[in-house]
Amino acid sequence: MNPTKQKVLDIIRAEKEIQASRLEGRLNLSRQYLHRFLKELREEGKIALLGKANRAVYVLASKEALLAARKKIKKFHRFLHNEDLSEDIVLDSVKRDSGIFIGIPENTVRILNYGFTEMLNNAIEHSRSKEIEVLVMRDGAYIRFEITDSGIGIFHHIMAGRGLRNELEAIQDLLKGKQTTDPQHHTGEGIFFTSKVADTFTIKSSTKELAFNNLIDDVFVRDIKNRRGTKITFIIALDSSRNLQEVFGEYSTSSYEFDKTRVAVRLYKMGTLYISRSQARRIMTGLEKFKTVVLDFSHIKSVGQGFADEIFRVWRIHNPEVKVEATETNENIDFMIKRALREGVKTQQGLF
Repeated sequence: MNPTKQKVLDIIRAEKEIQASRLEGRLNLSRQYLHRFLKELREEGKIALLGKANRAVYVLASKEALLAARKKIKKFHRFLHNEDLSEDIVLDSVKRDSGIFIGIPENTVRILNYGFTEMLNNAIEHSRSKEIEVLVMRDGAYIRFEITDSGIGIFHHIMAGRGLRNELEAIQDLLKGKQTTDPQHHTGEGIFFTSKVADTFTIKSSTKELAFNNLIDDVFVRDIKNRRGTKITFIIALDSSRNLQEVFGEYSTSSYEFDKTRVAVRLYKMGTLYISRSQARRIMTGLEKFKTVVLDFSHIKSVGQGFADEIFRVWRIHNPEVKVEATETNENIDFMIKRALREGVKTQQGLF
């Protein structure tokens, strides 16, 4: 072996890991001359390069050396050209070039595999963005990933695809699950289930932020400064007890059909009271695809007769195969629901 090349290998072996710039200083070689030896050693399988740009390090290509070096890399950050891009290959790169996934429980790995590939696939296929930024970090007891594009924006994409009037209606549509602007290629389940398996999950686009906090079992909609495209942020604890299959099972039948959704009524607030039939229609639009719809009335003090009648009588007449359940109600809401149900029975019997 060339003596200089052998010296490069000896330094890497002694240092465990080293950047090219430090090697240049140690050997007093030109960058071009040094990189010729580094290239040859990599091709011979003696060394490997981990990391990207000015943080990349050379290590011995042994299993032990690679594992030790990867464990120290807690961050993966790339700007990806959105052409022939595959979410699976990107995920493989995260695992190969970093230690983010090393030593974490299998249930957390499955959740991250699912959430990351679903959200990156959405950006690849729907954003129309030429570039996608991917950040994955292991920070203490948590792993976070962010996927950012500069495309059409998720809420505007939904508005255009489903003929909706504003971002709030798009958010309403998104929250129901099983909604998609491309039914030939997508089921509309990706965001729904990803939002259920995270500790916290946020979508920022245009002038709205949709935030899911599963630690307190709540969802929020906030105004933000207008931004182009979409930014997704997913956070989960390394020791999370969440189980992907259990979440799937909660909203699916034994045949694995996604057929149940939970709608938080307070998120559909357009004014101060839930009194109108039009409000009820907005909530129920698209829910006929499910077999069970659970309406969560947490923090709602009362609803109007027309609102309750539209959901629990009129909508159910047109969708008798769908079971509608109400949770977190009070006696005022129960009164209106029971009244609507009684009127529904009369209608079916032809008495009213």
